[in-house]
Parts: sequence; C-alpha cells; structure tokens
Amino acid sequence: MQNNVLILDFGSQYTQLIARRIRELNIFCEIKPFNNLPEDLNSYKAVILSGSPSSVRAENAPHPDLSKIRGVKPLLGVCYGAQYLAHFHGGEVGQSNTREYGRANLSMIKESEPFFEGVEVGSQVWMSHSDTIKALPEGSVRLASTHDVENAAYRIGGEETYAIQFHPEVYHSTDGKKILENFLINIAKVEQSWTPDTFVDTTVAELKKKIGTDKVILGLSGGVDSSVAAMLLHKAIGKNLHCIFVNNGLLRKNEFHDVLKQYEGMGLNVKGVDASARFLDALAGKSDPEEKRKTIGRVFIEVFDDEAHMVEDAKWLAQGTIYPDVIESVSATGGPSATIKSHHNVGGLPDFMKLKVVEPLRMLFKDEVRRVGASMDMSPTLLGRHPFPGPGLAIRILGDITPEKVRILQEVDAIFINGLREWGLYDQVWQAGAMLLPVDSVGVMGDERTYEKCVALRAVESTDGMTADWVNLPYNFLQKTSNDIINKVKGVNRVVYDISSKPPATIEWE
Repeated sequence: MQNNVLILDFGSQYTQLIARRIRELNIFCEIKPFNNLPEDLNSYKAVILSGSPSSVRAENAPHPDLSKIRGVKPLLGVCYGAQYLAHFHGGEVGQSNTREYGRANLSMIKESEPFFEGVEVGSQVWMSHSDTIKALPEGSVRLASTHDVENAAYRIGGEETYAIQFHPEVYHSTDGKKILENFLINIAKVEQSWTPDTFVDTTVAELKKKIGTDKVILGLSGGVDSSVAAMLLHKAIGKNLHCIFVNNGLLRKNEFHDVLKQYEGMGLNVKGVDASARFLDALAGKSDPEEKRKTIGRVFIEVFDDEAHMVEDAKWLAQGTIYPDVIESVSATGGPSATIKSHHNVGGLPDFMKLKVVEPLRMLFKDEVRRVGASMDMSPTLLGRHPFPGPGLAIRILGDITPEKVRILQEVDAIFINGLREWGLYDQVWQAGAMLLPVDSVGVMGDERTYEKCVALRAVESTDGMTADWVNLPYNFLQKTSNDIINKVKGVNRVVYDISSKPPATIEWE
C-alpha cells in the first residue's frame, strides 16, 4: 500500500483516534510502537508522533530514533510528540504552573501559514498535558498560542516538521480534522487514495497471492465483519472457501436458521453446525466473565477442529477480526497502549490445529468494514446489522449460564430488537441488546406476589465501538417494550434501561 502515513504510538489513549481521522480523509495509515520502527520507511509519505501519558523530562521517557525521519519526511508531533521535538532538539520543556487539560481557544495564529489554512482565531482545541514547552528549538517559528499556552503550535525552520501541544484528533478540537488535512494533503502531498474500492482490489489481489489454491475455513457469525471477510475471500478463492456457521446455543432467537437462509443467495459455500449442547455443557457452573469467554473460545476451536478434519487439505482459518478487537485485546501493534479485555477471535490458534490464520479486515474500523461491504454490493440489511458479541448471550447473562436463562434472554432480546425495527428506531442505534441480571426482585402480577428476574436494556450510538453514548429512546417506546417483556416472558417482572456511556462503562456488561 503506497502513500501510507506512519503513526508512532507513545501510549496515548487517543492514538487510535488519530488513525480514524486520517482514514476519514481517505488516506491509509498504520500505528507502530515508538520503539519498533519499520525497517523500510520508503512507503511512508508522512509521520505523526502521538501523545503519551509520559513526561519527556522523565528518565525513562519514550525516546525513538528519528534520524531517518526528521528532515527527511514531513513530521507532525502531537502533544508529547511536540514536547519531545522541543526537549531533545534544543528547546525547553518544564512543568506547567497549572495542568492544561480540556477545552481552550487559539488566541493567536500566524498569518499565511499553510498548516493553519482555513482555521480562525478563537478555534476551540483540546489540551491534555501537565508539561508545557517553555522555549522552542533553535530556528523554530511559533504558529499559534492560547491564553494559557504560548507555544501551542510551531514549526522548525528548514524542514517540514510541525508540532502542536493540543489534540487535533478529538472531536473537541473543532478544526482538528482541517489541521490534519492541511498537514497531510497540502504540506506532505499525500494522495487521498484509500477508498473501499481500492481496498477491495488490493486485498483480493493480496489474498490470491497469499493463499493460492489452498482451502480456507471461515467461521461465519451472521454479522457484518465475518460476512464482509467471507465475500472478500470468495472473490479471491471462490469455492476453496469453506464457511462454517456454528450454533453455540447463545445466539439470538431463531438466528441460526435465519442466518443460514440469509447466506443462501450470496453464493457462499456454507455449512451449519448445531453445537449448542456442547457449548452449554462446557459453560455449566461458570460465572466469571473471562472464564466464560475463554471456555467459549476453547469449545469454538474444538468444534472448528472437528469440522476442519472434514475439509480435506484445509490450510487456513479466516477470521473477521477488525482493528478495535486488536486494540482492545493487546497493546496497539505491540506498543504501550493499554489492554482492556480479551476477544475470542484475537490471539492465534493452538498448535494442534495446524492452520495458518488470515484476517483480511484486521486493519479496518467497523464503519470502514461497512463501506467495503457496500462497495461489493452486499445487502444493506446485512451491512446495517448491529454488532453482536462473539460469545453471544453468555456475556449478557451475568453469572452462570443455564438453558432456561438463555431462553428468557432470547425472548426478551427478540421483543426489544423487533420493537426497534417496528418503531423505525433500529437504524438510529449502533448496537442494542438486553442483559439478564443475577438478581430476583419482588413484583405483583394480578393478586399474586412474584419473585422473578430483572433485565436491563441497552442501546448505544457510536461510530466504531471505541466510544459510545446511550441512546435517548422515546419514553412511550420503552414503556411498551417493558410491558411486552413483563407480560410475555415468563420469569421476568422488572425492566430497567442502561444510561451509561463508554467510557467509563463498556457497551457489554461483561
């Protein structure tokens, strides 16, 4: 892939947002840890240094070798990156008198600077640092200031090196995307060639070269990611792709049969495997969330191993892993960013499977996956499906798993999701589902007291699942949904609605 942008990760919580903003400009970018630079930098047209929770004044401050980058390629330092360029190149960084965090406004912008073209004085930016640049490197030019930060932006003379102490990647920086556009397109001359069509063409060609005539097994879930991965592989290798859709007993109501029917018209080679009893038996008595995830992952691989032996000479296992899965499971590309939770489809395979892994969507965000699917003329209904967790209802049943609890939650979930569709709300929601809580509460039905389950409904809006806000669903919809659940689902007498955002909460409860 030509015209790449390289982002060096110093551990900022916003590093992945830089990638998102750049992708929105139709420019491909990659995140690499600051201490593991690619040997070949020829394909990169520009480099960005991310922020960091570290201080450049600390003894163990992240300290990359930029000798092949600075003065050679257009370079942008963001927050820590800006302080790093100052501190180690003749400037001065010291502790700020006040912690500079939150919204600020540019009070000065140097005129006729292409870096700030189209950005006006007063533009809001987002600060997040306790150090500040007190003196610029020799030969530098101050480009912008705020009321509290004199050196909010600067460039180093004689080279295409720019630095800003604020974060252009967050939505709070009103003109942040414009600033990135100015740097990448106007200054670095990066071409905007990263489109869904080019991704499909490039990926299909790479898959053909990588896989050849080998057979590939792919686990379909009925969701967007695995379906788009399947279509890419189908374009590349045709009938050598063997898709398997496993019923783990934790799918939505009637989903096993509905999804198999959905794939009938897509030309895919699909086999349905009902392993629900096997999964539920393995989960019996397990209540720890991570233990449930790992159990499901283990049984999933065992089922796949059984099926793989039925596909003669299968060499590859394909997965619909996407970028947020990788980011949340391990540090970004092995770098310093924090781990949040394990994902069932990240981390490789046990040795006994003897299958190589292919992940055609590994570098895409969810919204990019949908755009790629649309470019292949996939069904809008399929592409518009809400994300559904790999472990299924197991992580929406808090506590241990029983067939009766699965039945209850399937019925509740069906009422909720079907209601969203009937009320025209489904496409306004990024993800929705119901959680079965490990508490019984007192209720009254007719003249009888009940002591039954409580369920929580959850609906969020998001772009890629990295952050999410709860959806303000109409009260009359929630009222009807609650009534329908309590009246129609035996075992439930209380319904609550989750109004937490991510962060600090996660989308799923486990």
